[in-house]
Amino acid sequence: MQYMLMCCIDEALWNGLPDGERDAVMNDYNALIQEMVTSGHYRGGARLQSVDSATTLREQSGKVVTLDGPFAESREQLGGFHVVECRDLDEALGLARRIPPLRVGGSVEVRPVDPAYRL
Repeated sequence: MQYMLMCCIDEALWNGLPDGERDAVMNDYNALIQEMVTSGHYRGGARLQSVDSATTLREQSGKVVTLDGPFAESREQLGGFHVVECRDLDEALGLARRIPPLRVGGSVEVRPVDPAYRL
């Protein structure tokens, strides 16, 4: 079964970390990704650019309106995502627990990918 690991963190918190701490987190992150590739769990993913580059679409009065920026009601922003192949939720949670930004205040939402709509 495939699971999406959605990695979120408050960008202000992340940007406020000392460079050395951010570099250490990202080095550990890259090592984890390589381990997941080697183990066959990793199916894909990406780091997203800052929320400042986001564009949001909403429908208002029957028309689609384009807005600059993210407008989710959240202090955390989606920073990246990974799609992993796991035998069950427990295995997916085990991988998610190892995502390094957790140790600096991030969060990871784990959700099964709906096989009926998988491309």
